[in-house]
Amino acid sequence: MSYDQQPPAGGPQQPPFGGQPQQPYGGQPQQPYGGQPQQPLRPDEEKTWSLLAHLGGILFSFVAPLVVWLVFKGRGPFLDDQAKEALNFQITVAIAYVASWILAGITFGWLSFLPFVVGVAALVFAILAAVAVNKGQWYRYPVTLRLVK
Repeated sequence: MSYDQQPPAGGPQQPPFGGQPQQPYGGQPQQPYGGQPQQPLRPDEEKTWSLLAHLGGILFSFVAPLVVWLVFKGRGPFLDDQAKEALNFQITVAIAYVASWILAGITFGWLSFLPFVVGVAALVFAILAAVAVNKGQWYRYPVTLRLVK
């Protein structure tokens, strides 16, 4: 087939200068980037990464659950759910920190204890989540905005 000929309808398209044929629009790729199909995680691996998503939020805010969710998305229902739950909670905590600092500033320090209260509540809820996940239970934070679905 020469460069100016059209590929057959419905078949794989040949690139003009050699290389691998591409799938037509709507076709499913054979393998994801990297060449290896992603394998589902074992239950113990799902539990470990879920635990790290919840505990990582204590040290790294929303970055740890975001990384866990993006790296392991689609590799297990328990991990998907718990990583999104931890991410939603950490985003909610970040919003609460900003709001508490604004309130502390507006009231000229009268509400300066609010950031401390938010931090203690976030720590307690993250530890409760980690304990539940370590037992293999699905955990829901009680006061969380569900922004990532």
